[in-house]
Amino acid sequence: MRLITLLCVCLALTGCAAMDTLSESVDGISNYFKGGEDNSDPPSALLEYTPEIKIQEVWKESVGVGADEQSLKLIPASGFGKLLIADREGLVEARDLDTGRVIWEVKTELNLSAGPGLGAGTVILGSSDADVVALNADTGVQLWKTKVSSEVLSVPVVANDIVVVRTTDGEMVALSEKTGGKRWNYEHNAPALSVRGIGAPLIVGEHVIEGYDNGKMIALRLLDGKYAWETTVAIPKGRSEVERLVDLDVDPIEVAGVVYIASYRGGAAAISEADGEVMWRNDAISSYTGMTNDFRHLYLSDATDDVWQIEQRTGASLWKQKELHQRKLTAPAVYGSYVVVGDFEGYVHWLSVNDGRQLGRVKIADSAIDAKPLVVNDTVYIYAKDGTLAALRVATN
Repeated sequence: MRLITLLCVCLALTGCAAMDTLSESVDGISNYFKGGEDNSDPPSALLEYTPEIKIQEVWKESVGVGADEQSLKLIPASGFGKLLIADREGLVEARDLDTGRVIWEVKTELNLSAGPGLGAGTVILGSSDADVVALNADTGVQLWKTKVSSEVLSVPVVANDIVVVRTTDGEMVALSEKTGGKRWNYEHNAPALSVRGIGAPLIVGEHVIEGYDNGKMIALRLLDGKYAWETTVAIPKGRSEVERLVDLDVDPIEVAGVVYIASYRGGAAAISEADGEVMWRNDAISSYTGMTNDFRHLYLSDATDDVWQIEQRTGASLWKQKELHQRKLTAPAVYGSYVVVGDFEGYVHWLSVNDGRQLGRVKIADSAIDAKPLVVNDTVYIYAKDGTLAALRVATN
């Protein structure tokens, strides 16, 4: 029903726009809600090739119902010598990184939608019912629970005893890590039409930085939420509300004082953390999934599920992997000399950082993978929507 309503709104907003343009735009948005963009192109069939690496399954377990096949931000996290993970029905687990053994588990009885984020001895999660909950990292015991304004759909971030969360109605709220009490909040009006998804806030030094659905990025002082700077990352183009979508749904990353971000239909950009100056922009890229980096490159999956390597200093595109087109890829993760992505059929793909070619793949679930792979030392952890949790490693012999 929600999708039908959205399509009706789209039709009403477009007025006299050409029908073929409207059809293409609405198709893109409707498929985004289903986990990826089709635009009539079918997912690419997997090509047969001779693997250049052998992928070892170290262990595989199940975590409740996982995301229950919904589009959420339940992503594995590593901290306190453990792997922390949650499912849609409120189950939170701490597992041994090497064996997958459960160290502790709790049932919060919440409809969890985002997390975990890790603080100084705390595990922080958000729910679709506007709850933020903190657990003790050693025992799983609940420390506090606080109501916010609406659904939390980005991973909470923590620094200096402050927990920062973003809600789907555009509010950013800071809570005390110790008590859950509100420190400050910042309200930003959400546009009438946007795609589902929110990038996580990014804490850099004394600032908390966040991208919004109007293509703007804002920096606030972490201590008190006071305005620091604002910049335009993506400029809306087109006549209809659908065509002008430029949501900043990718989790930003920071390297040496530079913040990197990508937008839906609005390009990728490098922003100075100090003052918000746009250092470069690559308008060819559209992404709502996510990015990662190594010492000199950025890697991201775009809105059609092609994988890019971009030069950090200039934003120049170095290679583009098209063989996984429309396979609804996760954000990439860098694993040594490999780029790792999951897809909608439960496959995990290893690509070369040098040229993007496929080096190996393994199927770990019969369900889609949409959580970004987590790399810890020589192991990559994959979490599928059905709750399958796997630890994988490239065999050395």
